[in-house]
Amino acid sequence: MTRPPPRPHRTKVGMISLGCAKNLVDAEIMLGSVLQCGMEITSRAQDADVLVVNTCAFIDSAKEESINSILEAHQQRGLSKRPNQKLIVSGCMSQRFSSELRELLPEVDAFVGLDQVSELGEIVQRVVTGGDDPGRASLADAAPATNLGYDFVTAHPSYIPDYDTPRFRLTPTHSAYVKIAEGCNHPCSFCVIPRMRGKHRSRNPESVLAEIRGLVKEGVREINLISQDTTYYGMDLWTQKAGPRQPVDSSRGPTLTALLRKIQKIEGEFWVRLLYTHPAHWSDELIETIAECDKVARYIDIPLQHIDESMLRRMQRETSRVHIEKLIGKLRAGIPGLAIRTTFIVG
Repeated sequence: MTRPPPRPHRTKVGMISLGCAKNLVDAEIMLGSVLQCGMEITSRAQDADVLVVNTCAFIDSAKEESINSILEAHQQRGLSKRPNQKLIVSGCMSQRFSSELRELLPEVDAFVGLDQVSELGEIVQRVVTGGDDPGRASLADAAPATNLGYDFVTAHPSYIPDYDTPRFRLTPTHSAYVKIAEGCNHPCSFCVIPRMRGKHRSRNPESVLAEIRGLVKEGVREINLISQDTTYYGMDLWTQKAGPRQPVDSSRGPTLTALLRKIQKIEGEFWVRLLYTHPAHWSDELIETIAECDKVARYIDIPLQHIDESMLRRMQRETSRVHIEKLIGKLRAGIPGLAIRTTFIVG
């Protein structure tokens, strides 16, 4: 009796994802690309042929955590006796500092930017086979190979996901994040997100609605709407440019309120949460919409960052203590039972 031929080895890819929920969605898209290319996903770093560290660089402590995770991953492949394991770095720190990191961290086999999240499967194949001339965004415009890691990062990212973008969800089965926009137009002095993720760019409303319908059919009950500035959703699509303090106003074009009212009409048992809203863009229209839509949770996230007038000016937050206090009063009065989550920078 002849034995069946051994199955060809399928490349196993592991992922360490750091930072915020927006970065987690990028990780899910990268893993979806890996599966689409016929590879396997493993939760055990020591079993991976390729390990991806999806980094954060929002503040100094996040950068430090990302660097430590990269160095630890390199150390572990030595301890696990996997010298041929490939190490890829992605995420915000890779996008912003890939040129510098390529010199400082020769242990890394490749750096991936934000425009390449949906191409990770192809990049893994390229790195594993040792292909010459690592490409840029399209994997075609090549830069010469060196003894340093490949650099696939391109400047000024413009990518946004679509409803049919392959994803491998990393959240519990009942919950999911939906990224409705990418990038940010705010000039906050403490934040480098606009320089890393580019200008604000909203997804088409129908793309968002199609994704939510698909998630509801899969049994998802909690849908978290996220972006760098959720309240600015749609304003970049207006005919007349919206200012940095523009309140949500559906008479001028697509808005978060219009999107929420369309989500309200989707059949099924589910609710949506609003995360990463900016205090400058809240309006009576948005408050009324949330109050009238029972599928929108009585829970909102508004990162206020500070309340002192002088600090708000130095942080270039485009808002004021008076505005914030009035807004909280309006929210409490207009949406009974509302829970407000926020963050502050102190020290």
